Amino acid sequence: MRFKCNNSSGKYEEWLLVSGHESSMFVSKRRFILKTCGTTTPLLCLQPLLLLAEQYAGFTEVEDLFYSRKNFKRPDLQVTPHQHFDQEVALLDTLFPDGAAYCLGAVNKDCWYLYTLNPLPSRSRLPALGECEEADQTLEILMTDLDPEIMSIFTKEECLNATEATKKSGIDKIIPNMIIDDFLFEPCGYSMNGVTKNGCYMTIHITPEPEFSYVSFETNIPSSSYREIINKVLDTFNPGKFTVTIFSNQVSPTKDTSKELLFMDQIGKWQRRDVQQCSFKNYDLIYAFYCKFPS
Repeated sequence: MRFKCNNSSGKYEEWLLVSGHESSMFVSKRRFILKTCGTTTPLLCLQPLLLLAEQYAGFTEVEDLFYSRKNFKRPDLQVTPHQHFDQEVALLDTLFPDGAAYCLGAVNKDCWYLYTLNPLPSRSRLPALGECEEADQTLEILMTDLDPEIMSIFTKEECLNATEATKKSGIDKIIPNMIIDDFLFEPCGYSMNGVTKNGCYMTIHITPEPEFSYVSFETNIPSSSYREIINKVLDTFNPGKFTVTIFSNQVSPTKDTSKELLFMDQIGKWQRRDVQQCSFKNYDLIYAFYCKFPS
């Protein structure tokens, strides 16, 4: 979940990183990013968070909002309002009159939900050509059916601490020169957050149990092509299937090259099964779903 306020800032932003056992939070001058797993209830923090942003930072308007997640394997184990996407949309609609809900992918198989602000365009609100803000982009890879041998690294039986798991798995080599804060759960599970000196971040959450193995990867590192990073992530975790999404605004170096996903019908041993492209108020989105073949 990401918020963006409507003040201006430099090209890069300094992040305050806060790590929890099941959550990661990145806070900058005008953005708030919350990444959670398990049965946490992130949407319940929205109203208090908006009040704090107004009280302490003077922000009274949300410029952009992105709430997204993959469909759950066991939605019945979630806590209200996260048992169904309709519940989440109903709550978000009470706070954001210009909100819009989307589902990308096959609703009867693997799909990805998104709620964002996408108001009808108004001539008075349209930015002039070249008036767009700083470059911004987000790459997210959501992986399931992970390699059991690799997942065993993220258990206390295999590694003594998070630092050992980070190095043994090769996570520290996906995007080099990250300042990493990592955590290894008892008896299993892992999360890490990393930041670079120029204001980019990377975050990974891992559920290693074979019955419902799951890994999420996200970064905002700018790149003219994400092919190398995607390959590094896949080599690190070896999923059975994965969803990849790329957000980019008009001045992002990834704006045009992210469209390479439209033509990548195969990545190594993974075959693309679905691909979609959307344009929103300030961002373009490309969604693709891959799985090992034959599946």
